[in-house]
Parts: sequence; C-alpha cells; structure tokens
Amino acid sequence: MLKENTFRTLAEEAISRCRRLATFSEDAGGTRRTFLSPPMRDCHREVSSWMKSLGMNVSLDAAGNLRGLYAGASPGSSRILIGSHLDTVPNAGAFDGILGVVLAVALVKSLDDAKLPFAIEVIGFSEEEGVRFGIPFIGSRALVGRVDEELLGRKDANGISVRKAIENFGLNPNDILKAKLSDDVLGFLEFHIEQGPVLDKLGRPLGIVEAIVGQNRLEFRFSGQANHAGTTPMNLRRDALAAAAEWIVAVEALALRTPGIVATVGFAEAKPGATNVIAGEARAMLDIRHASDHARTEALDELIRQAESIGARRGVTAKWRALLSQNAVAMDPFLTEQIEHAAHKAGCEPHRMASGAGHDAMILAEKVPAAMVFLRTPEGISHDPAESVHLDDVAKALECGHHLLTQLTASQEFLGRTCRA
Repeated sequence: MLKENTFRTLAEEAISRCRRLATFSEDAGGTRRTFLSPPMRDCHREVSSWMKSLGMNVSLDAAGNLRGLYAGASPGSSRILIGSHLDTVPNAGAFDGILGVVLAVALVKSLDDAKLPFAIEVIGFSEEEGVRFGIPFIGSRALVGRVDEELLGRKDANGISVRKAIENFGLNPNDILKAKLSDDVLGFLEFHIEQGPVLDKLGRPLGIVEAIVGQNRLEFRFSGQANHAGTTPMNLRRDALAAAAEWIVAVEALALRTPGIVATVGFAEAKPGATNVIAGEARAMLDIRHASDHARTEALDELIRQAESIGARRGVTAKWRALLSQNAVAMDPFLTEQIEHAAHKAGCEPHRMASGAGHDAMILAEKVPAAMVFLRTPEGISHDPAESVHLDDVAKALECGHHLLTQLTASQEFLGRTCRA
C-alpha cells in the first residue's frame, strides 16, 4: 500500500495540472474551452504526454474523446473506464470535469507500473457542457451510440455544424460508430467536484453519488388582459403577471415542503412590459429535479394544477409546454458499495447523495455499470474562476480510488461483468 504522503504528492501534482490546463482557453484572461476548439488541441497534447509517460496507448476517437489505455496483466483484458470531460463553460474554474481526467491519470500513476487483471482506459470527453452547440454530452453520447445525423447537423453561433467541427479538427465523422463501447467494458468511474455546498456544509471531503436526478423543464404562459394601470380597478383586473407571481411563490413553497425536490423559476417576462400597463401575458420557465421520478412527476402535476387554479381564480388562462423530460439515473449499487468501503479505508466517512446536475456517468450508465465520487467544493462555488478544491480532499479521493482498484482486482462479481447491448 502506498504511503499517505504519496497520495498528497500526487494530489499536489493533480491540482497543478488542472491549473495548467485552465490556461488553454479561447478567451484571454479567463477559461473557455468548447467542443473541438483550437485550445482543445493544446489540452490533448498536454494530457497525452502524461499518459504516454505512464506507458499508456493514446488515441483520439472521431468524437474528439481523448483515450489512454493502460494495459492489463494479460493481453485482451477487460477494461474499466475512468474519466470525465475536458471542455468548460465560459469564465470557468479549473476543476469542473478536468479534475476527473487528471485524477484518472494520477490513479494509473499510483499503480507504479503494477498490472491489474483488467485494463484501465482513461477518457477525457470532448464535450459535456453543451456550450457550443446547445446540446450536452456529445463525447459520452458517442460511446453509447447516440450521435445521430440530427446531432451532427446542429450548428454553432457561427454556422459551423458538429460534423464540420469534427472535420476541421482533422477527424472523420463517418468513424463515429468506432467510438462505441465494446463488450469488454466492466464499468465506468467518474470523479467530480460536487458543484454545490452540501459536502462543505457537512464537513465531508467525499460524497458517493447514488443517483443523478431526473429533470423537467417547462414553459408556462399566463394570458389575461392588458389594460390601463391607472383606470382599471383592482377587482376588475385580469393581471397575468400577478397570477404568474403567485404561482412562482407556490413553486418555492412546494419545493420547501417536499424532501429532495429542487424547483426553480429562473426566467420570467411580462408583456407589454410597460410600467403603466397591466400585464396581459406573462411567461415563466420552470426547472424541477428529484432523484425519484415518481416524486418529481407528482410534484410537477401539483404545480400544473396550481397554475390552472390560480389562473382560474384570477380570470387568467394558464397553459404549459414541456421543453425537457429526463429520467433519474441510478448509479450501480455494487460499485457504490465498493466505493464506500474504499472511502472508509482511506479514513473518510463518505456522504451518500444525489447529484443535482447531469454528468457523463448518466450517459455511460445506459450501457455499463457507472459510479461517481464527489469531492467537496469549498463554499459550493463552481462554473466560476473562484472554483477550488482542498488538497487533502484530492489526496483522499486518490487514496479512495487506489483502494477501490485493489478491491476490484479481487472481485469475481466485477470481473465477470460485460457491456449491456
């Protein structure tokens, strides 16, 4: 077993590497690295050099995913995938996604050339954030065979399609299917910062993700009657904005009294939008999430009923349309339990939790057993240059990961798994 200070040394290097990758950016003075943009070449070159120094076979698939294979003890060994994404949001921090790739490389380094009964494939996904083309998970979608012609035809703000972006990067979009997982994959593991304040508030360095929440997004329209603000008595108004405002407060109230629900109205607008005119129409966008599909659907049905009831009482019609419906994704129970054992061996009391954000693990879970380890995010700050990690937490994550690999080498249940068709 490696000494504790070895993990600390690896953690120091990992943090330094994350900050180095943050300098590869489309923007001067900030970090923005979108799908197959020029700075991604620099990122690939840097990460590839780390992989090659460990004897890994490095390749780039047609979706732009960087893949490094650390061979197993025998030829043709099955593989475990470990990784996350290399793209960022605008004005990003240094750790979201990228830390998961860097830690995967560090875990291979922690083996000190030892070979396991399975190979380790480190993956740096080309795209997860959805910034450039308005659709997320292009990289991981390719691994499960969900990059179709519609996706390839999507265009960015400059009119460049996904297909053209792949070609401009020197890759062949006709080879996308070659990126698909083969049946020798045993599972997928993703390390990721929490991007929220839960672990920080609990004082826990690591979290174990049991599920990635399901999510619905809807547009609600409240239609009343625009009229003069000074001459229309209060009891004769059909104020669409007032109806929307009452409903928005009802959204918050329901979420506060329903365990596990988060519900947000992050956008609202009124028409005609003049100070001296009663709003004839109001539009509000709802985002609602929960780890249980049943609980989320039940809450959503209640909010729809409340919108209709509030509208009827105020002489306003309420209509809605669905924009997104995404089921919750459970992480693999066996891997989750193994991570918990490994965390205890590393001296941590991990916190089991749901992820309120989407991750590549939810896409890979369609085909292979998937699991996630969260690292505490100081003050819950993410998607911002102030995003950070604690050195000791990174060391604990590496120690946990090293224990996990050791446990899996002795597990016949794990070694007997295969990719789902």
